[in-house]
Amino acid sequence: MCLVEKGYLLKNGCVLSMDPSVGQYARADVLIEGSIITAIRPDLECEEAIVIDASDMIILPGLVDTHRHVWESLLRTAGTNWSLPVYLQNLYYGAMGSKLRPQDSYIANLLGSLEALNAGVTTILDWSMPYTPDHTDELVRGLRDAGIRAVFAYGVPGETEYWNRESRLTYSADVRRVKLQHFSSNDQLLTFGLAIRGPEFSHWDTAVDEIRLARELDAICSMHAGFGSWGSVDRSVARMAEHGLLGPDVNLVHGNTMGIDEYKLLADSGASLSVTPEVEMMMGHGYPATGAFLEQGGTPTLGVDVVTSTGGDMFSQMKFALQAERAKMNELALENGEMPGELNLQSRQVLRFATSAGAQALGLGSKVGTLAPGKEADLIMIRTTDLNLFPVHDPIGAVVQFANPSNLDTVFVAGRLVKQGGKLIGVDLDKIRRQAMESKVYLLQQYRFSDAERIVYS
Repeated sequence: MCLVEKGYLLKNGCVLSMDPSVGQYARADVLIEGSIITAIRPDLECEEAIVIDASDMIILPGLVDTHRHVWESLLRTAGTNWSLPVYLQNLYYGAMGSKLRPQDSYIANLLGSLEALNAGVTTILDWSMPYTPDHTDELVRGLRDAGIRAVFAYGVPGETEYWNRESRLTYSADVRRVKLQHFSSNDQLLTFGLAIRGPEFSHWDTAVDEIRLARELDAICSMHAGFGSWGSVDRSVARMAEHGLLGPDVNLVHGNTMGIDEYKLLADSGASLSVTPEVEMMMGHGYPATGAFLEQGGTPTLGVDVVTSTGGDMFSQMKFALQAERAKMNELALENGEMPGELNLQSRQVLRFATSAGAQALGLGSKVGTLAPGKEADLIMIRTTDLNLFPVHDPIGAVVQFANPSNLDTVFVAGRLVKQGGKLIGVDLDKIRRQAMESKVYLLQQYRFSDAERIVYS
């Protein structure tokens, strides 16, 4: 019997739980009561539940993106030809990001979160750099109104006086107001993090103080580190390890050019690494550190990162991470005059990066990232009858290497149905598009890209 009046019973799906104690089912049912999964096994019955036919579907945990600048959805497709320095020149340091009004921040985060949900990304870390308290409140409101699960990683403004190695500027007192007003409870969809500059983009003492501030506020502490031409020179991870600053509450982003010993230090401390493979290879961060971190005992997580330059779905990032690492190792074999044998990285590992490992990195592993009784019902359902998937021999391989957002039939977040039949539920997309277009037009009136790009963006 169901314990609540309303629940959902997903019948006869192929279940990829990502939980070793639950396992994988070619055919099973999933019972959701309230926000919680209460049972996973074949032939469940519950008269009170709304039955959803999951036959010809793969059921798996919602995907977890551990690094995304969500507001940049407002400038989608603008940066397809930008390197990292050009991107920074156009979006920060007095450029486009500083022109946002609070209402632009709201629609940007709402639009970007809905894009994620539509693609089966039920959890994101929003690496945010608000300019005023009003901007902060509107960014949070955009996440909340979308109904996504998110870590709001609160940063400092994206201005040069903050982002340089001598900067001692830090968070205002508003950081505590934001924590108290919006994140007083951990029992909600939105949780709190700090997006700090770290020792490569601020003074060392400032970085230390901000890591300690994150711990004082019981917040995930995320920073960009160990990438680009300075990553191998600074050895900031080794320095943080020497000072006892690493730990499971620390999330490093990119890490492409760190020393091998630094990957080991990171893994041994329990800190997480967010790999954003497509953007890293495109923009000049360095080769994705997926394999290097794995070899030193770590488990990478995945992020989309810059949605000005690539789409906001995790299927693409899984494929990029998988094939980039395989290509690297295959090339080494060919250089030795050999053909590759068994591929070094498997689809199952990469699906873990995008689900359970991501949730663990964000401090949400007890709630989401796997499907198991007692976990919150963040899950997605993928149609296997679509022509790009049918017929399925390996469901994990199908998800990682064949699926795309068009195959997403159903999405739940905390037991709430947010997408069904391939369409978002309760969302006025026409209104949101109008608001987003108004903000886009406003921003382009405030700031212009280079002359060669004006025609494209106008």
